Amino acid sequence: MRKFPELKYTELKKTIDPSEFDFKTTQELDYMEGIIGQERAVKAMEFGLNIKMRGYNIYMSGPTGSGKTSYGKSYIKKVAANEAVPYDWCYVYNYNKPGNPIALRFPPGLGKEFRDDMNELIEYLLVDIPKAFSSEEYENEKTEIIKSYQSKRDELIKNMKDKAEELGFAVKMTNSGIYFVPVVDGEAIEDENLESLDDELKEQLSEVTDEIQDEVSETMKVLRDIEKKAKQKIEDLDYKIGLFAVGHHISCLKERYKEYDRVIKHLEAVQEDVLENIQEFLDHEEDVEEQQVASILPFVIKKDIEDVVVKYRVNLFVDNTETKGAPVIIDFNPTYNKIIGQIEYDNEFGNLRTDFTKIKPGLFHQANGGYLILQVTDVLNNTQSWEALKRVLKTKEVSIENLRELVGLTAVSSLKPEAIPVDVKVVLVGSSYLYNVLYEYDEDFKKLFKIRADFDSEMENKAENIKMLARFIHSFCKREKTPPFNAGAIAKVAEYASRLAENQNKMTTRFNNIVEILCEASTWSKIEEKKVVTSQDVRKAIIEKEKRSNLYEEKMEEMMKNNLIMIDCDGGKIGQINGLAVLDTGDYKFAKPSRITATTYMGESGIINIEKEAEMSGSIHDKGVHVLAGYLGQTYAQEFPLSLSCRICFEQNYNGVDGDSASSTELYAILSSLSEVPIKQGIAVTGSINQRGEIQPIGGVSYKIEGFFKTCKARGLTGNQGVIIPYQNIKDLVLKDEVIEAVKEGLFHIYPIRHIDEGIEILTGVPAGEKQKNCRYDGDTIHGKVYNKLNRFHKGSIHESKKLGSRRK
Repeated sequence: MRKFPELKYTELKKTIDPSEFDFKTTQELDYMEGIIGQERAVKAMEFGLNIKMRGYNIYMSGPTGSGKTSYGKSYIKKVAANEAVPYDWCYVYNYNKPGNPIALRFPPGLGKEFRDDMNELIEYLLVDIPKAFSSEEYENEKTEIIKSYQSKRDELIKNMKDKAEELGFAVKMTNSGIYFVPVVDGEAIEDENLESLDDELKEQLSEVTDEIQDEVSETMKVLRDIEKKAKQKIEDLDYKIGLFAVGHHISCLKERYKEYDRVIKHLEAVQEDVLENIQEFLDHEEDVEEQQVASILPFVIKKDIEDVVVKYRVNLFVDNTETKGAPVIIDFNPTYNKIIGQIEYDNEFGNLRTDFTKIKPGLFHQANGGYLILQVTDVLNNTQSWEALKRVLKTKEVSIENLRELVGLTAVSSLKPEAIPVDVKVVLVGSSYLYNVLYEYDEDFKKLFKIRADFDSEMENKAENIKMLARFIHSFCKREKTPPFNAGAIAKVAEYASRLAENQNKMTTRFNNIVEILCEASTWSKIEEKKVVTSQDVRKAIIEKEKRSNLYEEKMEEMMKNNLIMIDCDGGKIGQINGLAVLDTGDYKFAKPSRITATTYMGESGIINIEKEAEMSGSIHDKGVHVLAGYLGQTYAQEFPLSLSCRICFEQNYNGVDGDSASSTELYAILSSLSEVPIKQGIAVTGSINQRGEIQPIGGVSYKIEGFFKTCKARGLTGNQGVIIPYQNIKDLVLKDEVIEAVKEGLFHIYPIRHIDEGIEILTGVPAGEKQKNCRYDGDTIHGKVYNKLNRFHKGSIHESKKLGSRRK
């Protein structure tokens, strides 16, 4: 039998020699800037931030904990610091359409000044207008107008009375109007006594009455005209006085903001509105009685002065006074209202009220002219948020709409503020899976997010990256105020990063996992009152972290020790083999051996996967079983058809199984059953297989080796135990020191193989056998024994078929 090479202990992990470092502790290093091992993503980010065209927003994809969010935030802030500060935005009252507030744009800082100027204007108005209208000049002019009106009125009424008396009538003036009563023989005749007069007198009175009515109508017409002119004169006087009180303030503001046409137009509208509503400024002080009523029934009092002046105020919507460079906004709860802004309401005695001062900015307003960073899962948790985000990116403007009103859930009338144009580069952070889903099913996504910065889960295990990792650790120490790490500790952290990547030539880029070990190692160092974190502290941190999470593993080991889970680690068994499965409890991964058995007998059922029959296997595992049938047919059924019934089973498996990493293991069990050659129970197997018998790589190889090693160690290492693995997985070995030490001492063995023939020879000690020209095998080999058994099954099947046929006849 051939002798197959084993792996040397030096091949089981890439050891990093701290003596090769050019530093003794991290204290000698510089701070790390940027991110380690993500050259592809960094280039994508640089390009994405440079291109300003529509649709070139960025999606940062990659595994959780790779530092993409932190990097994106810091790098974008660095870029934004050198960009222009964006405009301020203010909302003001729309005097033509009160329901549609106007948006005014200002250079950064000027919006706040405009708001303060308008507040100052209101204070002036509240003082200067009452003061101007209480002046002696105003009172004299107003009195003259009133006196002139009263004089003309009195004269007209006197002339009307005189005329009436000449015609024999007396004038009676009441609140309801002017009446004329006929006078006969010096006595006024009331309406009820008119009928007692003779007909001739009544006819005379009637003629005179018509004449008087014409006179009265003409007089009243003149009176109304005089009154109208008097009122107009008073209004003109009020306008003149009001303009005197207001005009110079408005003129100063117009001069200050003369470069902004829309601001000038607004100021002119403010002036006209103040002058048209000048009386509101004169009536705002409540008397004592009104104050008493207000304390009991506040909803029946006159309009408060704030209700009068609120339309002259300014809603400083976006203030960039203190902003340096372009804004970078990050949010982890991007609801619909937070994305586009919202309109708030006041509840006054059950009635909802709002005005333009209650319009609140959203994330797009705050990020306007800069960058908005969002977690894609946070956005997708709210469908309306996702649709709102896409709508803004497509239209390049933000229209604030009440969500309840948008979906028709409220009848409360709301404002429709003027839309604000926005120029924002959105950066979404999420998984590769969500990127692929959105790209496939959302047509807008691929048009709006044309830049993908894809962060890798691993980086090259090379000196340059280890040096960068050391600088990262230095930055951590300074930030968290921990002792520095020495070179040995750095080497151990780098080896741990390689183990997390499950590859000797790689290191993980999931820096959240690295940081956890750094925190715990520095804490163990502090407990032992060390001034420097050493490799022993890192090793202890790793071990203790595992101990906190490996309760389930210990329970499994206890069950195997007590033979509740039946596993053999020595001797030989026909049709029985130890497979290896990785279990993941979330924060901890480990492997355990699993007994796989195969039974074979004459029949036509083919290979039956008991797990599948019990609906406990996944599709990938089922595929692996079908591959076995292909291998058996290719290898043994070239001269006769397979007449085989075979059942394979993962014994004591109650949680289901998936994956094809046990397909080679299952085949070994089948071959052992058919050849009736026992398999060494001290050797476990992992590896996928194709129809040609070639071994294919699998995942979790280090965990699988360690899992079987623990089981063997618990029962006592014999020196004959080990694991068969695919040769392609050699580079993925990052084993623990105790396993490496056992291999070094010859107590445990690891066999890398390329083909099923190599594995069966290691497991049985019997040659696999080579196919001869007649498509047969030597009878003393595994393949020969299997071939002969299958041939016998076939002949038996033919015999049984003939017997069945003769019975039917």
